[in-house]
Amino acid sequence: MNRLSRFFSPLFVVALMLGMSGCGASEPGKQNVSTAPAAGQPANPRVLIETSKGNITVELFAANAPRSTANFLDYVGQGFYDGTIFHRVIPGFMIQGGGMTADMNEKPNGEPIPNEADNGLKNLRGTLAMARTGDPHSATSQFFINVVDNALLNHRGKSVQGWGYAVFGQVVDGMDVVDAIVAVPRGPWGPHDDVPVEPVVMRRVSLLPPAASAAAGKP
Repeated sequence: MNRLSRFFSPLFVVALMLGMSGCGASEPGKQNVSTAPAAGQPANPRVLIETSKGNITVELFAANAPRSTANFLDYVGQGFYDGTIFHRVIPGFMIQGGGMTADMNEKPNGEPIPNEADNGLKNLRGTLAMARTGDPHSATSQFFINVVDNALLNHRGKSVQGWGYAVFGQVVDGMDVVDAIVAVPRGPWGPHDDVPVEPVVMRRVSLLPPAASAAAGKP
C-alpha cells in the first residue's frame, strides 16, 4: 500500500459508501468512559494547533491512550508538525493531517506504534485519532479529527478489519475552526483526492504549559 494513502482501509471505504451521516451536533461528543486523570495524577496535556484558518486546542487522554499520546507529544516536541497541512478533508467525516508538506510531499517519520483503539474511547465528533494504513498497527505521525460521530471507525475486535482507529484526544476549543477546514474547496492532487485547493497549514503545534492548559477550553 502506498504510504501516502494512509487511512484508506476497507473500513474507510465502507464508511464512505454508507455516507457517514453521523450526528448534526455542533459540540464534540461525550465519551461513555472517563478520560479524567486519576487522583494525584497530572492534568491531561493540552496542545495548541495554530492553523491558517484559526486555532484548535486539543486535550490528550494520556491515561486511556498512553502510547498514542506520548507519540503525538514526541512529534510536537520535535516541531515535526510545524508547516504541515491538513491534506485530506471530507465533509460529513473528518479532517486529516500531520505528515504532508504544502506541496504534498510526505515527511519522514518514526516507527509505527501499537493500535490503542481497544481503550474504550469512541470516534465521536471532535475526537482526535491516529490515522493509519490497512495494517492496524501502522500509525506514525498522521492524525485526524472526526467532524461527526463515526461509529464504523470504533474498535470491534482484534482482527485486521475490526481493530478500528485509536482515539487519544478531543477538541476542547476551536471546533468552529475544524468545521471551517472541512468546508474548504477541495479536489484531486495527483493520486490523492479531497485535498484542499488552498493549503490549510499548521503554522505551529505546541504543548501548552500546565497553567494555560488548565485554563484553555473551559466550557
